[in-house]
Parts: sequence; structure tokens; C-alpha cells
Amino acid sequence: MGKIYYAVLFLLVLGVVGCKQSGDRKKTQDEILIEVPDLPKILESGKIRVVTNYNSTNYFVYKGQPMGYQFEMLQEFANFMDVKLEVTVSNDLQANFEALQNGQLDIIASSLAVTRETENHVAFTEPHSFSRQVLVQQAYTPDQKGDMNIKFNSLIRNQLDLAGKSIYVQKGSAFVQRLRNLADEIGDSIHIVEIPDYEVEQLIELVAEGEIPYTVCDESLAKVNLNFYPNLDVATAISFPQKQAWAVNKNAPELLNAVNNWMVGFTKTARYRRIYQKYFLNKRSIHLVDAGFHSIKGGQVSIYDELIREESETYDWDWRLIASIIYQESRFIPDAESWAGALGLMQLMPQTANRFGVEAITSPRENIRGGMQLLQWLDGRMALRIEDPEERLKFVLASYNVGIGHVLDAMRLAEKNGKDAKVWDDNVDYFILNKSNPKYYNDPVVEFGYCRGEEPYHYVREILERYEHYKNVMR
Repeated sequence: MGKIYYAVLFLLVLGVVGCKQSGDRKKTQDEILIEVPDLPKILESGKIRVVTNYNSTNYFVYKGQPMGYQFEMLQEFANFMDVKLEVTVSNDLQANFEALQNGQLDIIASSLAVTRETENHVAFTEPHSFSRQVLVQQAYTPDQKGDMNIKFNSLIRNQLDLAGKSIYVQKGSAFVQRLRNLADEIGDSIHIVEIPDYEVEQLIELVAEGEIPYTVCDESLAKVNLNFYPNLDVATAISFPQKQAWAVNKNAPELLNAVNNWMVGFTKTARYRRIYQKYFLNKRSIHLVDAGFHSIKGGQVSIYDELIREESETYDWDWRLIASIIYQESRFIPDAESWAGALGLMQLMPQTANRFGVEAITSPRENIRGGMQLLQWLDGRMALRIEDPEERLKFVLASYNVGIGHVLDAMRLAEKNGKDAKVWDDNVDYFILNKSNPKYYNDPVVEFGYCRGEEPYHYVREILERYEHYKNVMR
């Protein structure tokens, strides 16, 4: 049942003996041991649970596609380990550390500065990058009346000049400890204001707008933000280059070893260099944030967001799910046409459009409305067989892609072969995937014959994974 389990069991036995010997005293809350999933448990579950922070470099959605420096590295690691990547988003460092220690997460994947203080609580991986901490300050105050009225500020270049200054930083971050150390080094006080509800980039924006005087962040992120806030100055370093790494639970040594072995090799590859350059050095990539279809700055998935919201609300569906379907079907191109003749944002076949009264098939609103009606009809049909709405959604999506007949065939094959015909993962999905195999499409229970099953199999997975990303970052 695993080394950790037996270790915990052994300690509990010792605890019981100890209690007997000391008069059966009650265990305190601190003595309750938490079993932390290590690598064997993670591989057995088939998924790895990670948290990263939502900002313009680590994790975001651009034109409907999840992107980011940490996200792409996590994808590479999950693929290497052959497990599903389960991403959640939280910019609350303290909450992330607690979730890691409580076994609710496997990895904190962000640019954590490796410090001795934090090493008492978590195990840092091998570094993925190095960066200095820098002071973020206004170089000049923007003026709405034009460049002639710009007021240039007096900049801090000597760390001694930070004496008596108020610096706003993310609560619990490595920046707090560095500023404390710096105050000792300069022999004077620095007023450190810890902000619990703001992520680093939000504090950078407040400096740019003049709401707060100073903040501190990693130099790599600071340089990216100069492209959004040209009135900032980030040239004053307050630390030497530091290791930036992921964190795992101290009681997961096998996972730590696996990440370390992968990280050491991966950071030497051309693939890693391309990822790093894409998010920190490539000017064209940096200017993605200037676009409207960026979840952070523009707040949009596509130009059709409002339309998708309106039509989705009519049928009581989550608009982010519909947006994920549309991305999969047409990449938000309203006159897209498939090889089979499907048209529009939701790729309606002409006969389907006629059935649901869609006259202008490439009209974004009519096409979305027709697609919603088809989804609603499929959901109604599947509701007669599958009660659980979350499970039923997978069958509905597969039916939208390949037709309900093929999905019903796969359900019959599952039932015949001793699987659960009402469960998609590892049950019905296996038979839809293999419906191109003569062994299955020639089976007497099959009514609709051959099906190229790879497409619906991946279709369901990709839409639901993208939907989770949209839920992470879009209201």
C-alpha cells in the first residue's frame, strides 16, 4: 500500500504505545498525520495536481488557447510522466503552501525564490531559471494632456535611499524576507506593507498608476511589464540573482527526485530555450498582452464573447464551455468550412441547420443558436440514459462531434464487454476510440458501423480541458 502508508502506520502505533505509557493522554491536532501522495500514488491516479499563479507570463488564455511559461513547462513534465495535468490557479502564496502541506496539491509551479526560510516548510526543486529582485518605481508621471507635460521623478539608485520608504509587496512572498534583510544591511528601517489580496503584477500596475510608490518583483517579470507600463523604472536591483524553482511537499521525496531529474535535463534542451524566449525575450510574444483577446489585459476569449454569453444564458449553459466548443470547431472563424461541409462557428451541417431553423448558417448568432439547440437536443436524449449531468456532458460532446448513433453503439459495446455504459472515462471512451477496429464495428450490437474514433475521443478531452482553463481565468 506504499512506503508512506506503512511509515505513517508505524508512527501511529508508536503514538498509541506512547499514550498507553503516559496515561492515555489525548493526541493534539499537531499529532494528526497527513498522508501526502508521493510519486507512486500520483502515477496510480493518472493525474498530477498543480497550482500556478495567474499573470501575463506564467499562465493565461490568449485567443482561446491556454498559454504561459509555467503552463508549457508543466505540460512537458506531465507528458514526460504520462499523467494528466490538473491545473488550478491561486495567487495566494500562503494558501498554496498550506494546500501543499495538507496533501491537496502535488506541485506549486511558479517562480518561487529559493530561500532558507521557505525551505523549512517545502522542498524546492532544481531551479528552472534565475532572476534578481528589483525595485519597481515610477520613472515619470503620465499626463493626460500630452508628452510635454510629463513630470520626471527622482529615482532611487542606491539601496541606502530606501531608508524610511514604504514598499508594498505580496504577503508571504520572498520579497518580504529580502526587504527585511536589506533593512538590516543598510542599518535603517524600511516600511514593508504586505498586501494579501494582490498578485505581483497587480502591485506593478498600482505603481504605474501612482496608487502606491514602490513594489518589488523578479527582474524577468519586471522587464516584461515595461512593455505595458513604459513609465516604470526597474533598473535598481535589491538582491543578487536567485534560484527560481517549483515546490513539492517535503514528504514526497520520490516526486522531488522525478521533478529534479526531469528539470535538470529539460532546462538544457532547445525546447526549454524556445519556451523561455517566447515569454521573456521575444518582443512579438510580449505584445500579446496588448491584444484584446487576452484573459488578463483584454479579458476576452474572442470577439463573440458577449454573443456566446447571451445565447448560452438562454439555454442555461456555461458560456465558457460553449466558447471551448467553438474554439475546437472553428477557432472563432465565422465562415469556416470543414471537409464534410459543416459551416460556421459551431460547424453545423446544412441538414442540421435546416432542422433547427437556421437560415443564414454563417451568421454568428444564428449558428451559435443552432449549435445550442443541437446540444440541448442531445442532452435531452442522453438524460434518458445518464442521470449525472457532469458525466452526461461527455456523452453529449462526443455525440455533437460524431453523431449520437456511434455513441450509442459504444455504450452497447461497453455493456456487452462488462464495462459501465453510463461512465465515459475508461469505459465507453475505450469503445468509441476502437470503433475503427473490425472486431468492434462488426459486432452484432453495433448499428452504425465504422467510426474513426480517435476524433471524438480527443474531442471530449480537449474541450473539457480547455473549459477548465477558461474557468480558471474567465468569469
